[in-house]
Amino acid sequence: MPEVKEKKLRVVKLASEHNLSAENLLEFLQKKGHDVKSRNSMLSDEMIQDINDHFKKDIEKAEKHKKKVAEFNKKRTEKADQEEKEKAVKIEDKAVPLVEEKVEFKPEEQLIIKETDEVKEEEKIFKAPKEVEIDKRKGLKVVGKIDLEGDKKKVEGKAEEKESVVKKKKKPKPRKKPAEAAPEDPVIAKKRKKIKKFEIDQNEVKEAIRKTLLSMDDSAMSGRALQRKRKRREREAEQEKQQELKSLEEKKIKVNEYISASELANLMDVQVSDVISKCIELGLMVSINQRLDVDTITLVADEFGFEVEFQQEYTSEVLEDTSDDPETLKPRPPVVTIMGHVDHGKTSLLDYIRRSNVVAGEAGGITQHIGAYRVDVGDNKFITFLDTPGHEAFTAMRARGAQLTDIVVIVIAADDAVMPQTVEAINHAQAANVPIVIAINKIDKHGANPEKIKQQLADRNILVEEWGGKYQCIEISAKLGKNVDTLLEKILLEAELLDLKANPDREARGVVVESELDKGKGITGTILVQKGTLKVGDPFVAGVYFGKVRAMFDERGKKVYEVSPSAPVLVLGFEGVPQAGDTFIVVESERDAREISIKRQQLKREQDQKQVHHITLDEIAKSISVGGVKELALIVKGDVDGSVEALSDSLMKLSTEEVVVRVIHKGVGGISESDVLLASASDAIIVGFHVRPNLNARKLAESQKVDIRLYNVIYDAINEVKSALEGLLSPIVSEEIIATLEVRDTFKVPKSGTVAGCYVQEGKITRNSKIRLIRDGIVVHNGEIGSLRRFKDDVREVDAGYECGLNIANYNDVKVGDVIEAYKFIETKKKLA
Repeated sequence: MPEVKEKKLRVVKLASEHNLSAENLLEFLQKKGHDVKSRNSMLSDEMIQDINDHFKKDIEKAEKHKKKVAEFNKKRTEKADQEEKEKAVKIEDKAVPLVEEKVEFKPEEQLIIKETDEVKEEEKIFKAPKEVEIDKRKGLKVVGKIDLEGDKKKVEGKAEEKESVVKKKKKPKPRKKPAEAAPEDPVIAKKRKKIKKFEIDQNEVKEAIRKTLLSMDDSAMSGRALQRKRKRREREAEQEKQQELKSLEEKKIKVNEYISASELANLMDVQVSDVISKCIELGLMVSINQRLDVDTITLVADEFGFEVEFQQEYTSEVLEDTSDDPETLKPRPPVVTIMGHVDHGKTSLLDYIRRSNVVAGEAGGITQHIGAYRVDVGDNKFITFLDTPGHEAFTAMRARGAQLTDIVVIVIAADDAVMPQTVEAINHAQAANVPIVIAINKIDKHGANPEKIKQQLADRNILVEEWGGKYQCIEISAKLGKNVDTLLEKILLEAELLDLKANPDREARGVVVESELDKGKGITGTILVQKGTLKVGDPFVAGVYFGKVRAMFDERGKKVYEVSPSAPVLVLGFEGVPQAGDTFIVVESERDAREISIKRQQLKREQDQKQVHHITLDEIAKSISVGGVKELALIVKGDVDGSVEALSDSLMKLSTEEVVVRVIHKGVGGISESDVLLASASDAIIVGFHVRPNLNARKLAESQKVDIRLYNVIYDAINEVKSALEGLLSPIVSEEIIATLEVRDTFKVPKSGTVAGCYVQEGKITRNSKIRLIRDGIVVHNGEIGSLRRFKDDVREVDAGYECGLNIANYNDVKVGDVIEAYKFIETKKKLA
């Protein structure tokens, strides 16, 4: 059975209770070595004990203050009670005096009290039994009168007559003051004079009469009728109780761990922008599709008045992490994340460190994937680098990189400024509570001004060591390699201070950095091992999928058989494409992994079913009021999971009240026929990012009139969709495939390089056509034709059904089975519907 997760004490809650600073508590706990990341982190008993010991004086001072406040409140309450008592005494003095008197009866007089249904009347009936001697008896105690209905003149007349008769027959005696009574306090006497005259609330009187009559009705009922009435009341009370329980149940949401912000918003029936705003108020930077942890889900749901019930079947005892014995821990390399604004030189810095050219492989010269690399810095020391994109669309990737890392290097161009993504990267690093090293790049360029950068950092409370702060700062040139060695020394120094250790002799645990669907290798995932040693053949669970390690490769494509902590590796053997950020856990047997995966997939399907949102009358009325809402449905396909997530987030953020962008499907891999059929059924546009449709999918798209847009740079995709939404897409630059060729053989020719023997499957290829080389559905190269031949003769064009020899200009990595597409760009004017 699912159980509600217990709420523990948070840092900010304890700070408010003891009137302490949450930042001071956080800094103290981190110095003590406790694993606390933010003000909202949970506190263990050990942490609370350390806080009580260290802040003993402050806590005692707060307790004394609380006692003083409590005493003040107690005195104020007692004073109010005393005033109420004095008010009651004043009312008693002004009411009809209660006089105990003896009334003498004559022998022939007898007092009889007669009750009627409306009022109680006292009547005197005189009878004279002369032969009976009656002694003097104690008379009636007159307690005054209360006029319940002043409008009944008959009652008033009879009451006055009764009062006059009684006054004739009895002589009231004055009330005796007790001898021991102390004289009245003049202050109390003065307050009595200020007390207002007591007034009877007629509504309360009527309600009391009604309840009395109801009880009288019950007493007059027969036993069977009374039983029926009692059962009816019990039934009504039970219905009220059920209604109350139902209302409470509506405020309870059942969720799985690590649901996204948009899914949580749908379950609570609130706008996803409100959820993101709440997270930002709590100091958490999240995106629409970013998944949230247990603490964040509980905290956000509490802010909206919801109680969270977690599906405990989503986890298993097999997956629980166990703490390692300190004796088993061994030093491990640091994990360093390179962060900063786009085009500030992050990848160029890694190029110099790795002595390789990574930028040349990135479309548009900007990083659009998260890369993991291991670098040998000498003396048998290694550093693992994570390179994150700097474009604003890749917020989730930067956040994920900051959470996986030990040290963050912020790269800032000396000829530019501290840009928005730089500030965001600093916020991510501070939220993850990791050390920051500032690298001011491009100091070799004309117009470089490092001091301006330091001033802008100081404006954001980031003081470098030269300015009396705690952040290390190095001025470097990634292009020339200036001071890069100093940067590595600073990183190793920070790593020594952190004393990073892990247990390599245990089952491996790690995180999925990136995932990809490769047609030749299958589903692959880049894994960063955090604990233990990962070996070939290990069964594992990653997210909702399981698998078995069939092969492992390092970032240079070399096959490896064992991977130690803090090392990145490409793993083959997944049963499904995991999401970037999923926990990678090795289990004892493949059977355990399969069972956990089946349960998780079942819960995921149930969770997806809850996300189905049906339109309501209110939403229809709202759409009519704004003139009808136009919706742009998109299918997003990409080469890696992180890029798909970033592109989907960016496109969904373009939505406005009049135009809504809805991503109906997103996935990793090439564009298939099923994607085209889904787009045709839902009138959607397919957006491909670094992927291509296969031949059958493209033919089906042409027959079904499905629009497929293909992009290599995320700027182009966002800008074009934005222009389409704004109606400014004029003229439209479209791409037309003019020929498709299959590589059937390759030949190495001196001075010319590799020549591909091709068969033209479709269309007509010309000598000046632009071409792209596609391998397993993924674009490998874009370029131009170097030479086109039929047998030994150079030709201008080759039609479908013929063979030809083709050389790609300045490119020789052509393999048998590759597909070559020839295309051209066509500009057409946009036609209004």
